[in-house]
Amino acid sequence: TQSTWVRLTYGAGIVDASDGLIPAHLLGNMWAQKWDGVYDIVAPYPEVATPDVSSELQRRNYTVVDLFRLADEFYQGLGFPAMPDSFWSLSVLERPADGREIVCHPSAFNMHNKDDVRIKMCGDVSMYTLLTAHHEMGHCHYYLAYQGGSVHTHQLPFVYQTGANPAFHEAIGDTISISVVTPDHLRSIGLFNYSSTEDSYIEKVAINFLLRQALQKLAFLPFGLLVDQWRWDVFSGSVGPESYNSHWWTLRAYYQGLKSPVPRDPGDFDAGAKYHVAANVPYIRYFFSHLLQFQFHKTLCGAANHDGPLYRCDVNGSRDAGSMLRHMLTKGSSEPWPSVLESFTGSSRVTTGGLIDYFNPLFNWLTNYNRQWGDVGWDDGFSYKR
Repeated sequence: TQSTWVRLTYGAGIVDASDGLIPAHLLGNMWAQKWDGVYDIVAPYPEVATPDVSSELQRRNYTVVDLFRLADEFYQGLGFPAMPDSFWSLSVLERPADGREIVCHPSAFNMHNKDDVRIKMCGDVSMYTLLTAHHEMGHCHYYLAYQGGSVHTHQLPFVYQTGANPAFHEAIGDTISISVVTPDHLRSIGLFNYSSTEDSYIEKVAINFLLRQALQKLAFLPFGLLVDQWRWDVFSGSVGPESYNSHWWTLRAYYQGLKSPVPRDPGDFDAGAKYHVAANVPYIRYFFSHLLQFQFHKTLCGAANHDGPLYRCDVNGSRDAGSMLRHMLTKGSSEPWPSVLESFTGSSRVTTGGLIDYFNPLFNWLTNYNRQWGDVGWDDGFSYKR
């Protein structure tokens, strides 16, 4: 469906129907790792509003610090301690006004000095920064939970002061963001309103919302896998320098259905445009975190006694859900991660049940909608032999 609508919008001269591959530059993201940049042309019900509160935040004169205060309040509502004073005085939340050049990639830092945790990013007043604030603050609360400090009596030995595995660290804040982004939560904090209370209207809002979430969350999964698949193939020696770039685009075609917008040659190194490749940061953690966050979300919603579709669950204010989450975080890496996962979710395996439940209404809608199209997908001639 994405390929079809992008082709109908930009024309067959840009998106070739013969292979179904989408030129990567059309998706509104430098790496085409998230596809919500084309939401405006694929929205199921364009006449119905979808929560993107950037304009409302700006209208209400929110600041970047205000967005981080909202994140802090959410965690406190779950029973987590407030961010320490040093966090607010030592973090860099906006691009420095004095002209200093900094790396703007959002990051959380554990300074290993009691409560000294910090965030560095070039935030703006937008929904992106609002969600990033919750994500990065999740890292900070993980640090504080396992290293102790003035608000924690529990402290693990230094060697265990890290996440159960790297994917856990990435999943915590995103789990919270799943609640934050729900239309009901945004309405509860005065940033979104339904224009109608009719069931048909609410259903359309839900489908729009879920498709936008899918363009961010589901579309990321193949990219999250292929970055380290490429790296493993390079490190194993099965792909030599002369094929670094062509292999990158083979994987992009196979997993994502994408192609380069312009011809490439062996002298190009497109994989290096991704920060995590250039900085030698393993990437498979992000693939698994996108699965874990829905597994965690489903668990927390159960603790919060949520009744209804999973995509509408907002755990805000649930001390029971927060207590479960804090208990898991205090374990750090002191137990094997499958044991930590089982004690929290009831399963020692990473599962897709939460993700499937969350997106089930959209899956049913797309199943019916896609029956109208006979060319969904892309040419399997771009197969990749593992």
